[in-house]
Amino acid sequence: MSISQLFPSPTSIPVEQIRYNEQGLVPAIVQDCLDGTVLMMAWMNRESLQKTLETGETWFWSRSRGELWHKGETSGHIQKVRSLRYDCDSDALLIGVEQVGDVACHTGERSCFHQINGQIAPPPADILSQVFQVICARRDHPLENSYTCKLFEGGDNKILKKIGEESAELVMACKDDNPEAIAAEVADLFYHVMVALAHHKVDLRAVYRKLQERRR
Repeated sequence: MSISQLFPSPTSIPVEQIRYNEQGLVPAIVQDCLDGTVLMMAWMNRESLQKTLETGETWFWSRSRGELWHKGETSGHIQKVRSLRYDCDSDALLIGVEQVGDVACHTGERSCFHQINGQIAPPPADILSQVFQVICARRDHPLENSYTCKLFEGGDNKILKKIGEESAELVMACKDDNPEAIAAEVADLFYHVMVALAHHKVDLRAVYRKLQERRR
């Protein structure tokens, strides 16, 4: 998909309406387009924003080097732009990207925001992705008395049986037109489906990509 299909051409985007600071810069927050993870923050000027719009890949302004830089030019971890928004004051940008290599930080971490209380920790994403991370951790590092681990121990027979049960319970909740029960049963179904994904080593992001492709 070309950049022109994702959002209007550079000539129709109000680049000149963006409110740059005294140095002619505007902060740009870069976010994973699939799970919402904040990957990094960098600065853009008019020229880097224009090149981003023209190429469909992120370009920024380096304050330390005083020059434009193309994200991933040396590492190969480029960012393919999937959406671009600006805030209500037009003085900040939010860029949704497909991060090639799934690494945005120069340290090799997925996100520049990977530290909390001096410790390395995965950056927060949408709630399904966070739950999936826990499920995968239980698969790789089993804990005693963990319900998730018991499902993995039972393999497909146990996991798929639970998916069938939860699907039936969701059908009944819908038949009863009970919003609270419907939400609870969908949550249960989502969880057990993600256990099946983890059991078969299918990344949740692969599902997101399928949904993104169909949305297009």
